[in-house]
Amino acid sequence: MLDMLAKAWGQDHDGADLWSDKTVRFLDPFTKSGVFLREITSRLTQGLAQQIPDLQERVNHILKQQVFGIGITRMTSLLARRSVYCSKYANGAHSIATSFDSDAGNIWFERTEHSWSDNKCQFCGAPKVILDRDSGLENYAYAFIHAKEIKTRIAEIFGGSMQFDVIIGNPPYQMKGGAGGTSDSSIYHLFVEQAKMLEPKYLSMVIPSRWLTGGRGLDEFRKEMLSTHKLTRLVDFPVSKEVFPNVEVKGGICYFLWSADHNGQCDVTVVRGVEEVSSSRQLDEFEVFVRDPIAVGILRKVLRAGELPITNILTADTPFGIATNFDGFHDKMKAGDIALHYVRSGKRAIGFIPRQMIAKNVTLIDKWKVLVPEAGSDGGQKIPDSVLGKPWLSPPPSVSTQSFLAFWVSSENEARSLESYFRTKFFRHLVSLRKLTQHALRSTYSWIPIQVWDKQWTDEVLYKKYGLTVDEIDYIETVIRPMDSNTEVAE
Repeated sequence: MLDMLAKAWGQDHDGADLWSDKTVRFLDPFTKSGVFLREITSRLTQGLAQQIPDLQERVNHILKQQVFGIGITRMTSLLARRSVYCSKYANGAHSIATSFDSDAGNIWFERTEHSWSDNKCQFCGAPKVILDRDSGLENYAYAFIHAKEIKTRIAEIFGGSMQFDVIIGNPPYQMKGGAGGTSDSSIYHLFVEQAKMLEPKYLSMVIPSRWLTGGRGLDEFRKEMLSTHKLTRLVDFPVSKEVFPNVEVKGGICYFLWSADHNGQCDVTVVRGVEEVSSSRQLDEFEVFVRDPIAVGILRKVLRAGELPITNILTADTPFGIATNFDGFHDKMKAGDIALHYVRSGKRAIGFIPRQMIAKNVTLIDKWKVLVPEAGSDGGQKIPDSVLGKPWLSPPPSVSTQSFLAFWVSSENEARSLESYFRTKFFRHLVSLRKLTQHALRSTYSWIPIQVWDKQWTDEVLYKKYGLTVDEIDYIETVIRPMDSNTEVAE
């Protein structure tokens, strides 16, 4: 990331060396171990050797005037100080800096409190029931995103008006319980948005890749990031363990370089193992980001046909109002019952419930349906990928739990035709472009064109219909795994 930053700086400043500029200020507003600040300090120490020959004077200048950080917890602030100052006290006997009067130096931390409103923090969405803690326990109220006027707050923290040229780091990714219940909510975008409020020249962060296509509460963030044309570089790792070996982040990890003065295309690199695919693109061609440039060409051809999307015959989440963990069914059919398709311990099964229990999508009870799992693969973590779980033909009268979405048609023959389409690599590839995690919600099917349900669809027929080239066909055949052709009919 620092190499990427230095290259951009040189391109934008007539070849000037970033690390030889003693006026540039850096901020890591969510420092953990201090690795960014330490490496920046190391590079400046070498780059400024001619301008400031005396080593102690040079180190004091860098640490006092150029390198700043905000710890996310008290512990990480101490770790960062040890990394940068070689002492947890900036003014300690073992500190490499001799110009600080305070213990903190320029790596600040003070406990910040959440601002509760309707039992949630108005800044980060933290649930009061979980994180309203006494002072002896960490409350994860990150100072950088708990301020309405961030410029004023930064001035208070560091004792004067500050203009940072570069903001860089690896922010916290989610807030425990922030989405309600046991679900966590994304908060990394809040750090990006707050950093922009400080008006840096450059902004670079490591964040989960799921913002590129989805994520709860990320629609406006994605739209703004893709449409402002200020992203100059994006490096995307679909398999997160290639970046963080001991942590799995669904949808992958990316880092980016945002430049205040940039207004154009973005250089995109997708990294899978030793393979890197690079392209220069306008990021807002579609409402979500498409990772691979070959896939962009395929999608253009499909959308150019102007056909209605298959979402016109697809239910939304919880199609019949029955939750995944619903257990109010019985095993044997009684008079007036209908079939209920559900999943337990990873296995599909059928129970029976009274018809009158259903109040949502009642008109679909007596339709032929193709049920498809709401959860599938990890979304690009492996190549080739199946992308989606197997479909299940559901004769009427029937419904399903939240474990499924449901396509509906008028007859068994149409259901079998639709099911054959679903199993094609072509279909599942188009889904994969919007599916970066295991969840396949209705929106992930938005680019799938509806067909006429009068035949068994095959990839060969679809490739010819949409005019795919040999390279485009080979690409789909490589990245999408075949699906077992055995048809499951729920009897």
